[in-house]
Amino acid sequence: MTSVQTLKRLFPFLTWARPHNTTLLHDLVAGASVSLLAIPQALAYAQLAGVPTYIGLYAALIPSIVGVLFGSSAILSTGPVAMTSLLTAASVGLLAAPGSDQFVAYVTLLALISGLIQIALGLARAGVFLNLLSHPVLMGFINAAALIIAFSQLPSIMGISAPQTDHFLIDTWNVISRIYSLHVMSVAFGSASIFLLYAFRRFAPKLPGVLISIGLATWCSYRFDFSLAGGNVVGAIPAGFPEISLPALSWKTIVALTPAAFVIALISFMEATSSCKIIAIKTRSRWNENQELIGQGLAKVAAAFCQSMPVSGSFSRSALNLASGARTGFSSLVAAAFVLLTLLYLTPLLYHLPKPALAAMIIIAVANLVDIAAMRNAWRTSWDDGMASAITFVATLAFAPHIENGLLIGICFSIGAFVYRRMSPRVVVLAQYPDGVLRDVERHGLQSSHPEISVLRFDASLFFGNAALFEDTVLKIESKNPHLRFILIVANGINHIDATAVEMLRGLAKRLREIGITLAVSGAKRQILRVMDETGLTEEIGMNNIFRLDKVALDTLIERLNDTSPCPATPTDRRIELHANNH
Repeated sequence: MTSVQTLKRLFPFLTWARPHNTTLLHDLVAGASVSLLAIPQALAYAQLAGVPTYIGLYAALIPSIVGVLFGSSAILSTGPVAMTSLLTAASVGLLAAPGSDQFVAYVTLLALISGLIQIALGLARAGVFLNLLSHPVLMGFINAAALIIAFSQLPSIMGISAPQTDHFLIDTWNVISRIYSLHVMSVAFGSASIFLLYAFRRFAPKLPGVLISIGLATWCSYRFDFSLAGGNVVGAIPAGFPEISLPALSWKTIVALTPAAFVIALISFMEATSSCKIIAIKTRSRWNENQELIGQGLAKVAAAFCQSMPVSGSFSRSALNLASGARTGFSSLVAAAFVLLTLLYLTPLLYHLPKPALAAMIIIAVANLVDIAAMRNAWRTSWDDGMASAITFVATLAFAPHIENGLLIGICFSIGAFVYRRMSPRVVVLAQYPDGVLRDVERHGLQSSHPEISVLRFDASLFFGNAALFEDTVLKIESKNPHLRFILIVANGINHIDATAVEMLRGLAKRLREIGITLAVSGAKRQILRVMDETGLTEEIGMNNIFRLDKVALDTLIERLNDTSPCPATPTDRRIELHANNH
C-alpha cells in the first residue's frame, strides 16, 4: 500500500471530489437546506434524550464534522437522531434524573463508550458481524420504538407533568387517564404543529416545512405569552462554542452503561448503514462499513468531548442532503457552520419556542419509522421470521423503558431459530417423472416407479447438529419398505460435511450393506468428494456407488435391478422374510 493510499484510508475526506464552482454551489445549497432541518431536530431530539436543548445543537456541530471527515459516505449527515436519543434517555434514566447535571454527565460518558465500541469494531474489521441483527428483528424493534417515542411525547403535547417509572406502558396510561388536567394551550400548539408539519410534508415537501412550522409556533408563543400562561418553552440557551473537556469517568458507571452503549452502537450503525446503502445506490459510489464504523465512532467520541449526546447518521437529513444536490462532504461542513452561527448569535430567538411544537416534530419524524408491512412480509416469508419480528415488537413494548432488552430477546430468538433450522433441515423424497427428471414426491403427488430404489435429497449442510436426523430419516424409509435394495442420496444441496457426518455415513453404509441395501451418492460437490476421499468414506460406500449425475446414478441402479442372474439367498431376501413375519 502506497503512502497516498494510506493517507486516504486514514483520512477519507481526501477522496472527496476536487472542488470547483459548480460542486461548491451544490454543496452550499444542500448544506443550507440540511441546516434548516438539523437545527429544529437537534432541539427536539435533545428533549427526547432528556437533556437541555442546547446539547442537541452541540451534537449537530462538532460531531457532524468529525463524522463526515472520517466516514466513508460523504453525503451521510451525522447528528442527533430519534432512535439513539430514545435509547439514551432509557439507559441513563435508570441512573439519574432526566435533565440533571448528573444525567448530562452520564449521557456524555455513554457517547464516549458507544463511540469507542464502534471504533474497536471498525478497527477489527468486524462490521460484517453486525449483520447478526436480522431485518425482521430490526423492524420489530423500530416499530415498537417508534410507538414508544410517540407516546413519550404525550406529556409535552398535553402539558402534563408526569413522573417516570420502570414501566412505560403504565406511565402512558397514567398520562392518558389524567386527560382532565391537560393544558389547553399546549394541546393547541401541539395539534397545530402536527397539522402544519404533516401538511407541508404531504402538499409542499420542497418547502422547509419544519423551519416554517417551528418559526410560526415560536412567534405565536411569544405573541400570546405561552410561557406566562403555564406552557413549557425552551427557555434561555447559552450562546457560544461548546466547552471541550474529558467526560467524568467512573468505573462503576462505565460498567453499568456498557450494555446500553453496545446496543446504541449497534442500532445507530444499522441506521447509518441503511442511509449509506441508499446513497451508494443513487450516487453509484462505494462505501466501506468498517470505515463508517470508525467515522461514526469518532463522531460519538467527539460528542463526548464537547459535552454532548450520542449521535448517528440521520436518514431524513441524509435524504435531504442527497435530494438537495450535495456532491461532497463539504455540504455537511456548511450545515455545521449554520449551526455554529445559531449558537453564537441566534439563541435568543429560540427562547419562546414551545416544547409541544418540538414534541409534534418528534411524532411526525418517527411516523416514517413505522413499517407494519415489513413485519407482515416477515410472516409471509417464514414463521420464524414472523415470530422473531413479533416477539421483538412485544418485548420492546413490555420492557420499555428498558427497550434494549426487547432487542436482545429478538436477537436471541432469531439466532435460536436459525440454529433450529440448521438442525431440522428439509429431507425430500424424490421420484422420477416420465421425462426422467427427479421431482418431490409430496409436492407433485408422485409414486416411485421403482419400489426397490429410494431417492432422497438433503437440503442443507451435513454436520453434527443434523447428522442424527439424516440417519433416522434413512432408517425410517428402510423400515417402511422391506423390498428396498438401493438408497440414492442426491447430494447437490450439501455444501459442507463435518467429521460427525462422515462417521455417521460410514456406519450407515455398513449397516445397510449388512441387510442387503446399497447406499449410493450422486451430484456431490467437489469439496464434499474431497472430504469423502481423504476420510476413506469413498472406499466404504464404494467408488462404483458414487455418481456425478443423478440420471446416470438412477439408470445404473435400475440396470443392476434388471440383472436377473440366479443367486443364493441374500440378506435382502432374509430381510423381506423378517418384515413379513413381523407384520
